[in-house]
Amino acid sequence: METERVTEFPFTHLDRRPRKRARLGWDVPQAPKAQVGMFCGQELGNVTSFASLMAPSDHTTISLFDKEVARNGSPPWREDDKDGHYMFSLGENLTSRYKIQSKMGEGTFGQVLECWDREKKEMVAIKIVRGVKKYREAAMIEIEVLQQLGKHDKGGNRCVQLRNWFDYRNHICIVFEKLGPSLYDFLKKNNYRSFPIDLVREIGRQLLECVAFMHDLRLIHTDLKPENILLVSHDYIKVPDYNKNSSRSPKDSSYFKRIPKSSAIKVIDFGSTTYERQDQNYIVSTRHYRAPEVILGMGWTYPCDVWSIGCILVELCTGEALFQTHENLEHLAMMERVLGPLPQHMLKRADRHAEKYVRRGRLDWPEGAASRESIRAVQKLPRLQNLVMQHVDHSAGDLIHLLQGLLRYDPSDRLSAREALRHSFFTKDNLRR
Repeated sequence: METERVTEFPFTHLDRRPRKRARLGWDVPQAPKAQVGMFCGQELGNVTSFASLMAPSDHTTISLFDKEVARNGSPPWREDDKDGHYMFSLGENLTSRYKIQSKMGEGTFGQVLECWDREKKEMVAIKIVRGVKKYREAAMIEIEVLQQLGKHDKGGNRCVQLRNWFDYRNHICIVFEKLGPSLYDFLKKNNYRSFPIDLVREIGRQLLECVAFMHDLRLIHTDLKPENILLVSHDYIKVPDYNKNSSRSPKDSSYFKRIPKSSAIKVIDFGSTTYERQDQNYIVSTRHYRAPEVILGMGWTYPCDVWSIGCILVELCTGEALFQTHENLEHLAMMERVLGPLPQHMLKRADRHAEKYVRRGRLDWPEGAASRESIRAVQKLPRLQNLVMQHVDHSAGDLIHLLQGLLRYDPSDRLSAREALRHSFFTKDNLRR
């Protein structure tokens, strides 16, 4: 069986298409300094996370720990790079417990390293956050969310599991279970070829269950996208790609496409997750998965996650993002091309930043288009029904009906995650479980 490692935590700040998106302490210094962790108010070497790792009860335990540190060795102290990223070398220790094996990804938040956990005897993924105040603060919020999710997700089957966290040389380090590739990375390795509809069904079911679970806890993810959904396993099989040109030979590797052996997924990256509250109208979500109410500045809540799920399901069925754009007016025009006209009552409620996209009660398109190329990009998009039927051989009718519920313009009319789980696309008796 061919297996591989791929980037698990992508860049979160990049918004580039078509299809070229990059991926995304705690120490015992030789001369101890009184460095304070954000929430614990204790010196390094005695922070809360130290207790969770070792829970020393007497001087003998501490002495043994000091010997372990000396034996494994601490890396030399280095200055962070100009952006506040932690500088490291492969093979070094990240505390006496973790040994750095490889770099898995990098983003605005920092870096993700694959490390060997000496205590648990397993590989883990450690997110090392930049030593910058705003990123440290965001990391502590993410830790709080992860702890809240872990408290209620007893089986650990919905969201990535938080193993540990600690403050290391002014870097918040978050330890996660090691998972497989993201859905985006799997699509990319597969030359952006679609997933089978039964696999889309199982992934969609799990994704909606995770989001319904979060919404029950009054949490909104706000950044759902294929990069933030990870397959649990790296394993896959190769099957003939019957949609390819028949002139291709089975000896040609492009004749085959990859299918994950397991449909199990977990959601990651809770750095933008927020509790539901009034007057949330700042911009959230990565561009291609951003709901219309966010673009129009109308305020948003739980339904913005549901819109993102609708976009993700289309992408899994087609291999390509539904709305490949970088500009708000073009994005709204693409929505109208695929889904029909935006409701006038929503256009009238556009805030002062978005009202320039509206003229005489309708979207200012194509008059307001930035270029002819932009107009052509919109015109080439098919209606949602036609798009799905081009790629789905069975269950197309149920899927189209589900997507129409997930992608309703008015967030008050959009299906909730729980309502979507009761849709016939998931509940027909003859569906494979």
